[in-house]
Amino acid sequence: MMRNIKIVAFDADDTLWPNEDLFREAEEHFCRLMQPYTDKDKAKEALFSTEINNLPLYGYGIKAFMLSMIETALKLSGGKMDSAVTEQIISTGRAMLNQPVKLLPGALPVFKTLSAKYKLVVATKGDLLDQERKLNKSGLTRYLHHIEIMSEKNIRGYKTLMRRLGVMPQEFLMVGNSLKSDIMPVVKLGARAVWIPYSLTWQHENLATDKLSNGFIKMDKIADLLKIL
Repeated sequence: MMRNIKIVAFDADDTLWPNEDLFREAEEHFCRLMQPYTDKDKAKEALFSTEINNLPLYGYGIKAFMLSMIETALKLSGGKMDSAVTEQIISTGRAMLNQPVKLLPGALPVFKTLSAKYKLVVATKGDLLDQERKLNKSGLTRYLHHIEIMSEKNIRGYKTLMRRLGVMPQEFLMVGNSLKSDIMPVVKLGARAVWIPYSLTWQHENLATDKLSNGFIKMDKIADLLKIL
C-alpha cells in the first residue's frame, strides 16, 4: 500500500502539536465573561454560529476566533458590553498567540527518520503568520520539503497541492487528526491517508460515521507511522 509513496504530508495543529486545548480554554473563559447576559450553553452555541458564519471572510485561526468572540459578545449583550470585556477577549487571543510550541510525543523522531527517505510536507489550515510562527518554533522546518497553508482542505485544495508538488495521488500520503479535513478528501482522490485522532476535536471538524470509508489507516500515535513507512 505504501510502496509508491514519495510525499508524506502532515497536518499541523493537533497532529504535530496541541492546539484545540487552547481554543477550549478560551471558549470557557468567554462563557464566563458572558454570564451577565446568557448561560454557558447558549454562549457556546452563539459563538460557534458566529465562527461558522465568519469562515468565508476570516478563515481559520486565532485572530478569526478573537473577532468572532467580540462580535458574539456584542450580540449577546445587546451592544452593552463593557470595554473591559473587549480588552479581556483581546488579551485571551494574544495569550493564545504567544503560547510555546510543544511537539506531541514522537513527532520529532518521525520527522528525522522519514526525511531520509521521503519528501516531507506540512499541509495545514489557519492564519499564515501564526502557522509560520508555530512551524519555526517547532524546529521541524529543517526537515520539510514544502509548507502549504491552505484556505480550505478539500478535494480542490489537495488537487492543487499535489499538482504543485508534481505527484500522483498514489504517491501522496496525508497524516492528520481530522477525518473531515485531512482524511476523506485525500481518500476520495485515490491518495493514502493515516488518521491519528486527537483527544479534542472542534465541532466543525466532526464527521458523521455514515460518511466514513475504509480507505485509510487509523493509528493511536504518530510514532506508529514508522511501522508502515
